[in-house]
Amino acid sequence: MPTYFITIAGNIGVGKSTLVTLLSRKLGWEPVFEAVAENPYLADFYEDMNRWSFHSQVFFLTRRLQQHHSLLQHSSAVLQDRSVYEDAEIFARNLYQQGHLSERDWESYFELYQTLAHLLKPPDLVIYLRASTPTLRRRIAGRGREFERNIADSYLQDLNRLYDEWAASFSLSPVLTVDTDNLDYVQYDEHLEQIWSRISDRLHGREYLSLK
Repeated sequence: MPTYFITIAGNIGVGKSTLVTLLSRKLGWEPVFEAVAENPYLADFYEDMNRWSFHSQVFFLTRRLQQHHSLLQHSSAVLQDRSVYEDAEIFARNLYQQGHLSERDWESYFELYQTLAHLLKPPDLVIYLRASTPTLRRRIAGRGREFERNIADSYLQDLNRLYDEWAASFSLSPVLTVDTDNLDYVQYDEHLEQIWSRISDRLHGREYLSLK
């Protein structure tokens, strides 16, 4: 079996971890999940973004770079829940644009990210999961993480805007965009099959369209 490195990208609550779990079961690939619970700054970050943004983002960047490098050593196919590119290009950039990261902190952070990220081989494919803010809000409420309940709609909307811009311009890997507002790959096997069909087409160099 060919060895693939695939990243599932997307906003908070869009369903990345669920898709990684289901596809890894279906394909026998190794799932690699985001280390949300391990970030010692995350709960504090949601309470006071100005104070804890830099700390939280440096932690995520460090862990994600370590994870990315480790995945490149694997001899089997892997599915990754969120990429190092999103940490910097989406979340840290958004915090900077909102004024939660100072100019000095942003420049130091982004220079570190660019230096290290360009040394790593990119994924074979990025799957970008999209969803509207109401869908994200509903899914966030359903998974019951207390520290996520106070996330503002405007924050999710800003992330969606940056995700769309990033996915449209990202050139290190091919990007497959999947609109998930009308997909439920937990309850409906055919929805999971639709996504896998698109992934398989892209991995084998066949033409594809964004999945709506």
